[in-house]
Amino acid sequence: MFKKRAALPAPRKLHPKATKAAAIGLAAALLLTACGRDNGSGSGSTESASPIASGPASGTVTVWAQGAEGAALPALAKEFEAANPGVKVNVTAIPWDAAHNKYQTAIAGGTTPDIAQMGTTWMSDFSDAFEPTPGAVDTGDIFPGSVKSTDVGGTRYGVPWYVDANVVFYRSDLAAKAGHETFPTDWAGFKSLAKDLQSKAGAEYGVALPAGGADSFQRILPFVWSGGAQLVNQDSSKWTLDTPELADALNYYNSFFTEGIANKNPATGAGAAESAFVDGSVPMWIGGPSGIGELEKAGGAGFADKYKVALVPKQKSATSFAGGSNLVVFKKSQNRDAAWKFIQWLSRPDIQVKWYKATGDLPASQSAWKDPSLSGDSKLAVFGDQLKDVNSPPSLTTWTQVSAAADTQLEQIVKAGKNPASALKELQSTADSIGTGR
Repeated sequence: MFKKRAALPAPRKLHPKATKAAAIGLAAALLLTACGRDNGSGSGSTESASPIASGPASGTVTVWAQGAEGAALPALAKEFEAANPGVKVNVTAIPWDAAHNKYQTAIAGGTTPDIAQMGTTWMSDFSDAFEPTPGAVDTGDIFPGSVKSTDVGGTRYGVPWYVDANVVFYRSDLAAKAGHETFPTDWAGFKSLAKDLQSKAGAEYGVALPAGGADSFQRILPFVWSGGAQLVNQDSSKWTLDTPELADALNYYNSFFTEGIANKNPATGAGAAESAFVDGSVPMWIGGPSGIGELEKAGGAGFADKYKVALVPKQKSATSFAGGSNLVVFKKSQNRDAAWKFIQWLSRPDIQVKWYKATGDLPASQSAWKDPSLSGDSKLAVFGDQLKDVNSPPSLTTWTQVSAAADTQLEQIVKAGKNPASALKELQSTADSIGTGR
């Protein structure tokens, strides 16, 4: 979610039972809302937060929330008001494409709300304005990878509200035709399946993969992490891009293009990826839970039985890209105690389930996934499993510039035949000159 280059709002997750939003192209389907840090817990100085007053919430709590969340939250907030008769929650809905600028303006003018829905890759952009998460706010039930997204420089700010993860969507009917009754778990098997979808099941390309362009490197990070590479060192003081692990990952990734398994010039218009998946010409891609609703719309009745989802393929790990949104409290909050109490309430497993049923947003609470509406859905259950192994780019303000440079190098590798090792040397030099912003 970097307004400085290309804003990456949280991908719209269509409710599995709904077809309310228009289908989107592959580029949009793979847009990622980054979460957490690519390295360890960080070694920056930590801030501390004041305790939260006991008793029911009272006073007025102002909330800014983006997109469909901003539209749906007022109805749920009424339940919080009913349980706390002395409180009033006022929600302002903000379009995702205007939110970054609006937060910048509010922070500069000292007119921030009490609570904001914060795209996880915006955390480092605005963390100086956030209040650290009080110790009384329990995040023990939330997916660790998502909690990690609240860590900036060793201090945690806010609480994950809903989560997202990328998994592999594949035409299980065509995979069976190609002789694969089960989905492979490793890199070799993944590539074999993609090849066989072409040679034995009639697909034009075995898998859809980003070939370059804005945020393309960010979208291939599951391969980077699966290969054991990290983007920064343990304390986030240095970029670690020119490494054998990252070179191996890029060589593997690029082989899909050099061997004709993936298209170097894929169609990226609205609905293109879904259409290719439905007609079987490109029967495999990697994306988030929004794909379920998109394919329901594109494929029509009965199509859900023709495809499955699976964990990302493993080399050294099966680590995927995490996303979602966090809820933060600003330092200039006029009612911080009630704000934190509202966030605690929204984090309860039962409320997380209600929120999922209302919006399709996947719960950050692990306990919420025991609800039959989630655990009983075979596709959603895979997302729940994948969320146990996720990562995301470093929470560094300079990631925008470094990832833009990585996009350029990736496109040169895929489309111009540039050697990945040479590309990484150049990328490392560029990243070193940019720094980590710490």
